[in-house]
Amino acid sequence: MDQKIIEKAKDWGSNPYFSEIDRQEIQSLLKNEKANEIELTERFYRDLEFGTGGLRAPMGMGQNRMNKYNVRRATQALSQMIIKNFGGGSAVISYDSRNNSKEFALEAAGVFAGNGIKAYVFHALTPTPMLSYGVRHYKAQAGIMITASHNPPIYNGYKAFWNDGAQVVPPVDKDIIVAYNSLQNWEKIKFIPFEEAVSKGLAAWTDEKLDNDFYKVIESKVIQDTNMCKNHGSELSIVYTALHGTGLVPCLEILKRLGFSKTFSIAEQAKPDGNFPTVKSPNPEDPKALKLAVDQMLSSNADIVYGTDPDCDRLGVVVNANGKAEFINGNQIAVLMLYYLFKRKAEFKTIPSKALVLKSIVTSPLQNAIVESFGGTVMDTLTGFKWMAGLIRDLEEKKSGHNFVFASEESFGYMPHCESRDKDGVSSVALMSEVALYFKLQGKTLIDALDEIYSAYGFYYESLVSQDYEGLAGAQKINRIMEFFRNYPESHFAGEKIVATEDYEKGLNLPKSNVLSFTFESGNKLFLRPSGTEPKIKFYTMVRETEGDLAKKKANALNKVNIIETKIREYCEKA
Repeated sequence: MDQKIIEKAKDWGSNPYFSEIDRQEIQSLLKNEKANEIELTERFYRDLEFGTGGLRAPMGMGQNRMNKYNVRRATQALSQMIIKNFGGGSAVISYDSRNNSKEFALEAAGVFAGNGIKAYVFHALTPTPMLSYGVRHYKAQAGIMITASHNPPIYNGYKAFWNDGAQVVPPVDKDIIVAYNSLQNWEKIKFIPFEEAVSKGLAAWTDEKLDNDFYKVIESKVIQDTNMCKNHGSELSIVYTALHGTGLVPCLEILKRLGFSKTFSIAEQAKPDGNFPTVKSPNPEDPKALKLAVDQMLSSNADIVYGTDPDCDRLGVVVNANGKAEFINGNQIAVLMLYYLFKRKAEFKTIPSKALVLKSIVTSPLQNAIVESFGGTVMDTLTGFKWMAGLIRDLEEKKSGHNFVFASEESFGYMPHCESRDKDGVSSVALMSEVALYFKLQGKTLIDALDEIYSAYGFYYESLVSQDYEGLAGAQKINRIMEFFRNYPESHFAGEKIVATEDYEKGLNLPKSNVLSFTFESGNKLFLRPSGTEPKIKFYTMVRETEGDLAKKKANALNKVNIIETKIREYCEKA
């Protein structure tokens, strides 16, 4: 076994900065080094990386694990950047339902307080979008969200936000990373226990006014037809599941305020629980996670299912299409919202000048066709709402005159207003309910609405292949896969002729990123990128069909995607 790993583990097992019980966790592993070689290696082969958005890892003691000491370290680095850029100020902290989330939040508050930065901690577990809004509400200099989104139960994480309410972007993220990596002496981390910080006026709980203001923003900035919702909201029957996360209170509250009174919550998944006992992974992208809600929808003949992830920034949707459950993907959900927004704004003559829509490079180009037909503009960014929010900030600072309407990415994330500068499951539940009600009053399901869009703009179809590879060996395999495709030796892929290859590591008018794309002669595209937050690599296929009726277009698109996906999996196996 690597002696350096043993030495690092022994240091953690004996360092008096750590509590006795935490040291014992490492000591117990060291008692049988050989049997615990893989576990010790995973915990100590590197420092837990403070990536461009923060931290995310399995919980436990060790350099490469989420624990209160690494939370303190990250917060000390963030504090130093607040002091460097603003001279001090305040920060807002929230946390989701995961195990240790509240403890980590209070640890972060103690470090802010130790650095003379006032910490506002949400009075209860709260979604990411409300944290983002809270930073703007308090005019704070930074924010922290303790969450690992929809990762399995063993994970937790730490998202860092800047004073605009968006996750940190260059150059701030790089500066925080440098400060984090430079902190090698634990004793240099400044810390005051939370209750002491409260007594000194350096920490406080948020109040319900912040929550209410957030709901008012949704009512005023997101909803297009308040009267329709108030007068007919009870005609839409909704099944909602929080998947044991933070979404229950805010999602049910906003639906109630808008008039959607016929809402049923899945009791087995309503209570916040970091063990997520009813699902393998609390991910609304996964049909298995929504099974209880779908069963309830079909048995009660409800209209629609919503599922949100633990920090309630993603929304999954299932439609009751004449007694059959139809799962719609993130691209389709975004397209429905976008089409509805522009259609109703055109009807009410409220489309703003220089209307702006943002999306990631791997999100459907159908959005371009829709937005441009209404005279608006679509801008692409790298994957991640921090890039979209960063672009909004740049455009505001340049006084570009663009007026934000909507932002989205295919991984079930949508931002229907920019008072909160991250993907927002609460606002999305509200908007999707308005969309579904509008079409129901016309006798249509959301599947009918999608066909209406495809008939007007052409049939676009996107798919995602996500390959999971855990740990050090997994990271090495992902690197081999990316290297293979960077040097792809053939002129065709899955029968499609390659006419252009783009490597986003070279910039391409965007920040450098480990992303590749292939454009085929047919106009179809394939993107691939390692996830920035999970141990997986993702492949995105985008096709458009123009020949035949709608049924023929759908069949042809599915066939092409199946051929491409089969070839992707074949190459991944070989790597």
